[in-house]
Order: sequence, then structure tokens, then C-alpha cells
Amino acid sequence: MAIIKCPECGHQTSDKAPVCPSCGVEIAGKIVKCPYCGEIYFKSEIVCPHCHKAIPADNEGNAAERLRNNAGNTDTSTSTEVAVVKDNATALTETGGNTAPDADNKKKNGKATLIVSIVIAVIVLGTCLYFYNNAKSDKEQEEYEFAMRSEDPTILQTYLNNFKDAPQAHVDSITAHLERLLKEDEEWTNAVVSGSKIALTDYIKNNPDSPHKQEALEKIDSIDWAQCVKLNTEDSYQMYVDAHSDGRHYEEAMIALKKIKSAEVSLDEKLVISNIFHNFFVSINTKDENGLTANIGEFVNFLGKQDATKSDIISFMHKLYKDDIESMVWSLPGGYDIQKKEIGDEQYEYDTTFMAEQDVNKTDGTKVTNKYRINAKVDPDGKITDFAMTRIVE
Repeated sequence: MAIIKCPECGHQTSDKAPVCPSCGVEIAGKIVKCPYCGEIYFKSEIVCPHCHKAIPADNEGNAAERLRNNAGNTDTSTSTEVAVVKDNATALTETGGNTAPDADNKKKNGKATLIVSIVIAVIVLGTCLYFYNNAKSDKEQEEYEFAMRSEDPTILQTYLNNFKDAPQAHVDSITAHLERLLKEDEEWTNAVVSGSKIALTDYIKNNPDSPHKQEALEKIDSIDWAQCVKLNTEDSYQMYVDAHSDGRHYEEAMIALKKIKSAEVSLDEKLVISNIFHNFFVSINTKDENGLTANIGEFVNFLGKQDATKSDIISFMHKLYKDDIESMVWSLPGGYDIQKKEIGDEQYEYDTTFMAEQDVNKTDGTKVTNKYRINAKVDPDGKITDFAMTRIVE
């Protein structure tokens, strides 16, 4: 009888015990000792669980017998186990079994494992390197496309600094793009410093896609507006409106233009005003009452009389022809001074000053010439609303 470790739970027990006192597994007649490594295991197992070798069929009984013979001698168990291993090794040699020492097998297995590990490591490293290079290439391509779309020199220079090993074609394209931007910046700085409309116009012409284009247009707009305000004429405002339909000061220009036009008397307006007074005095010459009052308002401040009527005007004409007057001729030498004033939406009133001469032929054959300054006012309907005469004494 020998003390062994239970193959199931490892508890020490007798090889003759029917069952393990610890776990209850069957022991007697159910175990065998490996002739190669000395491991105790169940007969039902095909190979040794420790060295993974099988006991030849003809040696299985011998191994069990030797295990029983050595049961009473625990002191010599080790030497007996060595003898069993040697006997089984001899038996395996005779039957053509595997006689390679376990150490050699372990060494060979270790070498194979090392080789496999190295191969796997190389594969893993190669795969990582492949994906790294691909990722780096993709990153470079992405940054290249972004830089080419950019108009910021800093972004292009950053690309050149970060991708020194980039494809030469990419480097050349970025470099050319950067040089163009730097040149544009230099031209822009010179144009701004000069403050010249010509320089700004040339910059836009030479750099139509520049990010400074809108800023340059706004500066030109400001220059034209300043010049326009300085001249303060109808032509200057009209030029600004024509050149800057979407300019910052377009509305201001339109208001100023309208104001100037409302104050300036056009040639057509001058003709209308002059014809009104020409007809008035011709009607006096011919004693034409209808012609005289054709351009007179319903109520007029006439020669100092407030709210004078057309009848008052006709009476004035007849009073001019005294008994000693044979004929009378009024003439207007010209030189109208007309001031235009807006009194409503595009409704204008005209203050007019001009000279008039009166040639009087008397019945005694004498002739008298008188000169008068006329101050009159004409409403938007072309009617005289105010009329005053001042004789000029020479």
C-alpha cells in the first residue's frame, strides 16, 4: 500500500482505499501511474494529464502491478518510480514507442513557440505600421486640401512645417499658393497705405478673388462719397449714385440730390416763369383783360393790397392809361433771378425778381421811359400769388 494524492482533489490517501475520504471518488483499481513523469491519474483518461503521453496497452498492467508492489515501501518510492520509467522506456523502445526525453520535447516546443511568437509579432508590427502610414497619408491629404482652399498664409505655412516629407507636388502647390497670398498681402498693404482710389482699383483688378475685395470696394465707396460731399453739386451726387447703386451712402446721396434739384431751377422752369410775366405785360400793352388775368391766382398780394382779386388787377391796368397817354409799351430785358422752394411733395414755389421798362408816348408828342424792379411769386400751378413793383430813379 502506498500513500498517493487523489487525482480528483489532491488529498492524500491510500492507493488501496476504495474511495477518497475527502471527495469520495473511487481509488482502488481505478488509477495508474505514468511511467514517464510519475503522475497518478485515472485509468479512464487516455493520456497523462501532466505530460500528455499515453501508456502502451501491454505495459499498462505492468505499470499497475509495479504500483501495487511498491505500495508497502514508501521510503523507496522514488527509486521505484525511476525503475518504472526506465522499464516503460525500454518497453516503448521495443514496441516502437516515442523514446524522446521530455526535456528535449519541451525544448523543441519552446523553440517552436518562440518562432511563432516572433512571426506573430512581426505580422502585428507590420500591420500597425501599414495602418499608421495609411493614417498619416490620409491626414496629409486632408490637410493639403484644406490648406489649398484657405486664404490664410498661416495655415499654409503650418502645413509645410508639419509635413516636411509630403509629396513634392503637394509641397510645390502649397508653396506657390503661399507666395501668391504673401504677394497679395503686400499689394493690399501698399494700396491701403496710399489711400488712393487708383491703387485700390488696381488691387481689385489684379486680385479679383482676394478676401480683401469687399473691403477695398468699401474704401473706394468712402473716397467717392467724401469727394461728392466736398463738391456738393448735382453732378457729383449723380455720379456717386450711378457708380454706387449699393453703396453705403446711396440713400444720403439720393436725399442730397433731390434737395439740390429742388433748389435748382431747370431751363424748362425758367421758360415757364418768363412766359407768365411776358404775357402779363403784353396784355397791359394791348389792354387785354383776359390775358392779363390768365395767370393770376384767385387771391393775390398785388402792389401791397392783400387778397386782391382779378377785378383789382384789371382796374390797375386801366389806371395806367391816363388821358394824356397815347400809348404804352412794357418790355422785359431778361435776367430773371428765380429761387425755387419745395412746399410739398415735389411741389415748388418760385420767388422771382426781374427788371421791367415802361415806354410811355404822350399826346403832346413827348416820350417817357421808366424802369421798375419786379418782385413776384408763382405757385406750383403757375399762378401769380404775389406782385410788387419798385420804380428805379436814375
